Amino acid sequence: MITVALAVTDGMLHFELSLAYEVFGTDPGLADPWYELVVCGPGAVRAGRFLLEPDHGLDRLRQAHTVIVPGWADVDVDPPADLVDAVRAAHESGARVASLCTGAFVLAAAGLLDGKRATTHWAHTRDLAARHPHVQVDPDVLYVDSGSVLTSAGKAAAMDLCLHLVRLDHGSSVANAVARRLVVPPHRDGGQSQFVTTPVPAPGSHPLADLFPWVIERLDRPLTVEDLARRARMSSRNLNRHFRSVTGTTPLQWLLTQRIRHAQELLETTDDGIDTIAEATGMGTATTLRRHFNRRVGVPPDAYRRTFRSRVRP
Repeated sequence: MITVALAVTDGMLHFELSLAYEVFGTDPGLADPWYELVVCGPGAVRAGRFLLEPDHGLDRLRQAHTVIVPGWADVDVDPPADLVDAVRAAHESGARVASLCTGAFVLAAAGLLDGKRATTHWAHTRDLAARHPHVQVDPDVLYVDSGSVLTSAGKAAAMDLCLHLVRLDHGSSVANAVARRLVVPPHRDGGQSQFVTTPVPAPGSHPLADLFPWVIERLDRPLTVEDLARRARMSSRNLNRHFRSVTGTTPLQWLLTQRIRHAQELLETTDDGIDTIAEATGMGTATTLRRHFNRRVGVPPDAYRRTFRSRVRP
C-alpha cells in the first residue's frame, strides 16, 4: 500500500488540501490496495476558516511513500522551518514529494527544486524565480514531473497533478475512472498551458464541445486537422485558435494524447496484441505506437502492461 502524507501547517490553502484528501483519501474501489492517507502537522492547524487535527507529527513524513504539500497562502512569508526541514528529510529518506499551487515555495525553501524545472500558480512564478534563482521556473505549464519531485500550478492544475500521480501508481484506466467519479477531465497533460480561456471546459460550454466526443469515438481512424475542422464547421486556422483557447494545446497534440490514453486503457484491460492496439488507436503500426508511447509514457507498451495489468480491480 502506498502511504500518502499531507504536510499541513497554519497558512495552508484549504482548497488544495481538500482536493488531495478527496483523491487519495477516498477508496473508489478501483485498485487493490488503494492509498493509505495520513495528515501530518505540528499540532492543530488552521486552513482559512477551518481547524484541522493532524493524525501525526511532521516527523511521520519520513515514513511516507509520497508527501503532498498543499498551497501556501502567503508567499511573502517564509514557510515554517519545521515544515521545510520535515519535507527535506522526507525526500532524503526516499519519499516522492509533490507540491500543489504555491506549495512549491516550501519545496524551494527545502532546496528540492534547485537545478530543476518547476512551476506554481502563474501569479507567483516571478516571485518564485526571484527568491530562488537556482530553480528553473516554467510559468506556462500545468505541472512538472521531475521524478521524485513534482510541482503544479493552481486550483484545477492541482487536480491534474493528483490524477497524474494516480496514473503513475495505478495506471490510466484507474486514473480515468477517478476523474469520472470527480466529474473532471482526465486528459490534461502537464505540458498544457496555464493560460487557457476555459481550464476545465464544461460540456456544451465551448465551440469544441461536440467535437471532442466525436473524435474519441473515432480514434482508430487516421484523422487530420482538416477532418476535425470540417466536423467542427470551421477553418483549420479557427480550429487551432479554439483548441489553444480551450485546451492550451494544438489539435494534433491533443489527438495524440487521446490515442496514448486509449492505448494505456487497452493495455490494462485487454489481451490485445500491440499490432491490434496500434490499429485501434489510429497509430497504424506497432512501431509507431511504441515510439510515441515510449516518448510520452516513459516505458514501452509491454512493460506498461506488465506493471499495471494486475493492479486494476475487476
